[in-house]
Formats: sequence, structure tokens, C-alpha cells
Amino acid sequence: MGYGQHQSFYLRDRWLNKAIRHLRDDTRFFYDKAAFEKIGLGKNMVQSLRYWSIATGVVEEIFNEERKKIHLITHFGELIYKYDKFIKFQDSAAIIHYHMCKQKEPSTAWYWFFNEYKETIGSKDKITQEFINWVKENENKPFSNNSLKKDIDCLIKLYTSGQSSIDPEEVIQSPLSKLAILDDRKGIIYKQNLLISQVGLTALMYVLLDYKSLNNINSVSVEDIVNQPGLWGKVFNMSRASIVNALTELSMLNEYPIHFVRTNNLDLIRIPKIDPIEFLQKEYSRKAEVLV
Repeated sequence: MGYGQHQSFYLRDRWLNKAIRHLRDDTRFFYDKAAFEKIGLGKNMVQSLRYWSIATGVVEEIFNEERKKIHLITHFGELIYKYDKFIKFQDSAAIIHYHMCKQKEPSTAWYWFFNEYKETIGSKDKITQEFINWVKENENKPFSNNSLKKDIDCLIKLYTSGQSSIDPEEVIQSPLSKLAILDDRKGIIYKQNLLISQVGLTALMYVLLDYKSLNNINSVSVEDIVNQPGLWGKVFNMSRASIVNALTELSMLNEYPIHFVRTNNLDLIRIPKIDPIEFLQKEYSRKAEVLV
């Protein structure tokens, strides 16, 4: 599992656009000694951006034929760069958030906080201690409590930056602050129930399609969508009522609607047969036409 790779810097607005722009020209950009000068960030910030680029799903890290690490822009990253460079769409922010929460690596703190941690209110200290306890039970390799504390601090800032007018550093917003999934009230953190409009129907459908692809399934139950890690109830902290309403809206889509299937008093959702990235391509091109 991964901890403290963000160098204590939360993701800033326009950072992902900077990373994609430079990686399009040089897949070894993050290993260029002059990268910080070319991109206009501090050296530690460049290392932080390398982590965020991978964690958000816009970049993948692989080894080339010479056994050197390179960073390739993903299909999702290309879509973001073409249609939503500065993460203005709620759907883009929601999908990036989902990418960070859906699995234990590389953003273990995010996976834990949104999928495993059941409390909706808590102090930073309490949340940090709960995270440390969970890691102790689930981690085999040595870890630093200080790294885990930094993870929780960074996680909170990623969603709440800009809420405080006291600290000038917090005026620098994150592209995920628009989700409003966390609220920091004098050191007490509140996990908010997101509404359909705060996530976006495109993002909700993408999550179902990606979940289908990852798990090689064709259908999922309403109960799973509410309670399973990596699905709406956990990742977006959506209430059952909002989930049912969103499913109803997705069943009325003209193209690629979901279908309810009733079996043994169990509501199953039959997920459309379309690749998640192909679906996003269609949706983003449609959004772009609307904006024009």
C-alpha cells in the first residue's frame, strides 16, 4: 500500500494540465533534472505532481524497453486534456476522486477513508488514529505514523482548500474542492452526502461501467451500489434515496440506459455494454457541443 507520496502538497488547480502538456513531449519528463524550471514548480512539487498524475488516472507509470520508468498519458488523461483541461466539469472532478478511492494503491488513505471508515464526523486526530489502527491490521511492511498523519492532512486539504479565509495558503484551491464532499469546521471534519448534481450522471455511469470492467460482471444489485467499496454509496457518500433516484434517471437515458431486473425480490441493475472510455468520449464530445 502507498503512503506519503504527495510530499505534503495537495493537488492544485491546473497541475494536471501542466503534467499532461509536458509528458506529451517527454515521457521521462519527471526524471528531467530541469523539470522544475520547465514546469514552474518547486522540486518537491514536481515529485508530488508525479504522484497525483498517477493517482488521478490521467497517467500510467510503466517500464520501457530499456527498463526505465516512463509515464504515458491514459485515454482518460487525453479526454481531460482535450475537453476539460482545467477540471471545470463536476463529472471530471468526481471521476478523478473515484480513481483515487476505488483501490488500495497508490492512494491508500483515500481508499480507507471513503470505503472502510464508517464515521461521518471526527476530529483530524481521531481520524488519523483510526487510520493508523487500520494500517497496523492490514500492512505487512514497516510504515511511519508521521506519513499516515500527512496523508490525512493532505486528504482533508484536497477537498476543503479554499474554505478557510484565515490561512492564505488555503486560498489555492484544489480541482476537487468543488465536490464539497468534506467540510472542515474548526478542525472537525464532516463527510457530506453528495447529491446527483454534485457528482454528475456521466460520472455515475462511468463508475458502473468501470466497476463492470474491473470485476467482469454484467449486473450489480442496488444493495451493492449502496454498500460495496468502489461504488456510489461509499465513494460519493450518497444516500440510498439519492442512489435510487440516480438509477431511475440513468434508466431513462435515450442512449445506453441501465435496466432494472427483478429476481427473487432482489433489484439488479443490468449495466450497458459499452467501454467506459468510449462512453466518456461520447459524453465529453456532447458536452463540448453544448458549450459551443
